[in-house]
Amino acid sequence: MKIEIWSDIACPFCYIGKRKLEKAIQRLPDSEGIVLEWKSFQLNPSLQTDPNQNTLTYLAETKGWTMEQTLQMTAQVTAMGKEEGLNFDFEHTLVANTKQAHRLLHFAKEKGKQDKLKERLFQAYFEEGKNIDQQDTLLDCAVAVGLDREGAMQVLDSASFDPEIDQDVYESRLIGVQGVPFFVFDRKYGISGAEPIEVFTKTLLQTVAE
Repeated sequence: MKIEIWSDIACPFCYIGKRKLEKAIQRLPDSEGIVLEWKSFQLNPSLQTDPNQNTLTYLAETKGWTMEQTLQMTAQVTAMGKEEGLNFDFEHTLVANTKQAHRLLHFAKEKGKQDKLKERLFQAYFEEGKNIDQQDTLLDCAVAVGLDREGAMQVLDSASFDPEIDQDVYESRLIGVQGVPFFVFDRKYGISGAEPIEVFTKTLLQTVAE
């Protein structure tokens, strides 16, 4: 079974959805044949990286929320993450464009390490307060999952994999993706959002049965 997942590293629900899918897969009697493919989707392609601004102030400014409203909203997301064993730290999550990270994910896909890199990027961004638009951060993440530093640097120093990123975005429009995360199971069934684990389990079993 092939599961394609459109997501962005800067999306907390994508991180939560990843963990829920993983837990659902663990419930299957046989999960060896399941292949995950992470598809590029940028929530804000034109976002300017600002390592001096955290997510809280960014959300307050762009959404027109008060800081009290922002803290309330992010506290709810943090609580959802806790249920899945994730430790969101929005106070130290930096505003960063994710295009470079998506390039690196396509490089990792060629090397069979895409899922590991996706996890490492989520962790670096949401839990460690790292700037995922900074080359050193991205290279450290790449090396941490077993990728070649020189090869990763070449990707980041060029426009490598931009056509692949554009293709992912084009495909997302074709199948009607309105937001992320969006999960597609063998191009038969789709799940939008970080649904309960039971929804993932049911869809997995249905796909396997067919």
